[in-house]
Amino acid sequence: MTETDNARSAASEAEAAPRSRLQRLMRYIPLVAPVLLWAVPCWVLLHTGQHWPFPVTPIGTALFALGLIGMPLAMARGHGRRQQDRAAIVGDTLLGSIWILFTWSVLLGVLLRLTLTVAGGGDGQDRARIVTWAVVGVAAVLLAWGYVEARRVPRVRRLDVRLPRLGAGLDGTRVALITDTHYGPLDRARWSERVCEKVNTLEADLVCHTGDIADGTAERRRAQAAPLGTVQATRARVYVTGNHEYYSEAQGWVDLMDELGWEPLRNRHLLLERGGDTLVVAGVDDVTAESSGLEGHRAHLAGALDGADPDLPVLLLAHQPKFIDRAAAHGVDLQLSGHTHGGQIWPFHHLVRLDQPALAGLSHHGARTLLYTSRGTGFWGPPFRVFAPSEITLLVLRSPQQPA
Repeated sequence: MTETDNARSAASEAEAAPRSRLQRLMRYIPLVAPVLLWAVPCWVLLHTGQHWPFPVTPIGTALFALGLIGMPLAMARGHGRRQQDRAAIVGDTLLGSIWILFTWSVLLGVLLRLTLTVAGGGDGQDRARIVTWAVVGVAAVLLAWGYVEARRVPRVRRLDVRLPRLGAGLDGTRVALITDTHYGPLDRARWSERVCEKVNTLEADLVCHTGDIADGTAERRRAQAAPLGTVQATRARVYVTGNHEYYSEAQGWVDLMDELGWEPLRNRHLLLERGGDTLVVAGVDDVTAESSGLEGHRAHLAGALDGADPDLPVLLLAHQPKFIDRAAAHGVDLQLSGHTHGGQIWPFHHLVRLDQPALAGLSHHGARTLLYTSRGTGFWGPPFRVFAPSEITLLVLRSPQQPA
């Protein structure tokens, strides 16, 4: 072995050591995170000098301990092999509630207490109790508001998207986007009907669903997904898989969407023609597809564009924004994605940004590629949306050329 080889080997080992330590640390996060989520609010609200009357502190502490034990158990029964919807509802609701309480225990617990101390507002017990009531009040308001935001029919977000290669005949093409409907333990069949009714008012040429239809198999969530069959488009309705389909027998969802009249774009494309011009509408399986073990499922952009004229503009459906690097390398004009939920419950969006290049809205990548990331039409898990409103999106494609 040469000296250079020895140096490279040493450098590789030096890089691998911190990486392996980080990997070991990551293994403990699922164990530590629930403890912090429940312990911090318990400490801030009950044990920082409030001196509550005797029954309050022990009963409150017992409730936090019960939540710490009950939440993981409920989520395991709800989202594990048993798939018990009632357990999932309990676990998800507890998760969303404690996340909000934890967030504002930290923020108000520090900022408000510091402000009161600097301002000389009351003694230590008064300040501690003010902080407690402020945290409880803010959390209660956000939980109520977040629940209403999650369960309502999304507002329509409209925007014009200029594509330099779009022909004049396609100027004004209307593309409706829904994504991350996440039909699940909470029965939302009526909500699904109302969403589809609103989509139909948009009179879209193309309607897209970019995945994460549901949590559960197609057979189990069929009643909630059935209204998707009523969606209307003048040209086509197209769909690609999301990562959650691969937790719940993805091929069943592909087959159901096909049955409902949607075109599953599994690494293939179709052509949308209008006014003598053509748009390539392509789709790929989710990036998690290959690791699912399902035969033939993988994200394959070259296959999706195989046979398409390279001079034509391309609209690509890909569930996760992180696919944008591959899309830009292939010269895709516009990628439509979901997956992020806009963070769903603030400030979770900071964690989402560690994994995805975009959180929501329109962004530019590479020489000409645009990415539109939807905040999602439904919600996953906790039935709350805080500072991350859901949306139905209407994108009007614009050409740099004047239509005849």
